Amino acid sequence: MKWLGDRESSNVEDRRGITGGHVAAGGGIVGIIIYLIYAFMGGTGMPQQLPQAPDQTQTTPQTPEEKAADDQQAKFAKVVLADTEDVWTKLFSDQGKTYQDPTLVLFTDQVESSCGSASSAAGPFYCPGDRKLYLDLSFCKELRERFKAPGDFAVAYVIAHEVGHHIQNLNGISAKMERLRSQVSKTEYNKYSVKLELQADFLAGVWAHHANKMKNILEPGDIEEALKAANAIGDDRLQKEATGTVVPDAFTHGTSAQRAYWFKKGFETGDMKQGDTFNDPSLN
Repeated sequence: MKWLGDRESSNVEDRRGITGGHVAAGGGIVGIIIYLIYAFMGGTGMPQQLPQAPDQTQTTPQTPEEKAADDQQAKFAKVVLADTEDVWTKLFSDQGKTYQDPTLVLFTDQVESSCGSASSAAGPFYCPGDRKLYLDLSFCKELRERFKAPGDFAVAYVIAHEVGHHIQNLNGISAKMERLRSQVSKTEYNKYSVKLELQADFLAGVWAHHANKMKNILEPGDIEEALKAANAIGDDRLQKEATGTVVPDAFTHGTSAQRAYWFKKGFETGDMKQGDTFNDPSLN
């Protein structure tokens, strides 16, 4: 992805190194599997109060080289957020609406949000209550090494997916989902959660379409990086890895094939009207 020298968003809270009095599990590889099936890439499908991780010994301080790499990753995240701001401001304006920017919170190990306290093991997430995206940059390494989805555009896809949840929040979908939580069974709610997450994948694709049209950001292989990431985090694949079995009724984010399909559809069409996953008969 072409990004060096581009505008960085100012809507960022850098809380890296701030532990809030206690430090959560910091590695992520073991913990992430525990939370992933139910909270991976967060979204509004998460519980109102995120699961807290137990206190742990302080993680090892970064070396100068690690800090430099972390700072570079933070810079990249800020540029991606700025690109989402530019795209969605224009698309909302085209519809006669005003886009309200979300805030990106960068944190280390554990963070407090309006949705509760979360460790880095929960993965990146969006909290509708405070309209903020939360990202521990160690996840970028996790994505690359654990999930075999390398490349900067894989990370851009993750950020754009969380911004997709912000779009849903602005459009009132998140509030409808919250009302549904107490009206339907857990199995039925999971089906709605899948549709919510796949729509966020679609919106990430819409962003990529228009960002490239506006700024020519894409390089060869970028879309393949995003599709590989989408494929790596499907419910079926994660369940198989975590438990050895696949339980469709427990899906909350969609299969690998579905996630890749909806991102690709958003990228190829760039048309928000074609992302109504809630009324797509193939998802019933």
